[in-house]
Amino acid sequence: MPVQHAICALLALVFLTLAPGRAAAQAVAATGRAEAVVVTNLSFFKVDDIVFGSLIPGPTAGTVVLAPDGTRTRTGGVTLATGATPQPASFAGRGANNQRVAISVTSNTVTLTRVGGGGTMTMDTFIIGSTPTAQLTTVPLAFRINSPTGIFQFPVGATLRVKANQAPGKYVGTFAVTLQYQ
Repeated sequence: MPVQHAICALLALVFLTLAPGRAAAQAVAATGRAEAVVVTNLSFFKVDDIVFGSLIPGPTAGTVVLAPDGTRTRTGGVTLATGATPQPASFAGRGANNQRVAISVTSNTVTLTRVGGGGTMTMDTFIIGSTPTAQLTTVPLAFRINSPTGIFQFPVGATLRVKANQAPGKYVGTFAVTLQYQ
């Protein structure tokens, strides 16, 4: 075997021997989050927060309406943009099949504040994803649990009021849905 071939074979053997060790040295770890909710009788809890998604304000005021099915529409000077995926809020609980419940919001209007300050928007006109859909207000609406297991879940959409030339940034606020088992 010529010397050149022997050197090439030796280099290939060294490379193949070092390559797996080199890949192992580059291994990284990541952590994930696990979550579980144990549903008890007469329970009620939030599943998901409402997310209006990304938007671009214009020189005139407008709205972003997020329906309980997750679709969103706009009015006025607002442009819908891609980015954060819009989603309605979602709530769930467990009662009994055919049990009546009363559902309401604790406030008809919620203020969202810009993280870091410098701006607010309001959210109102809460719509529950019932059949047919209905507007939630501070006056409780009566519903009946229509599930053999008594486990139920429902989405809630709302309207976001965007001011003309709204300051860019992330806006957050909280709202509460009250459910009373009857």
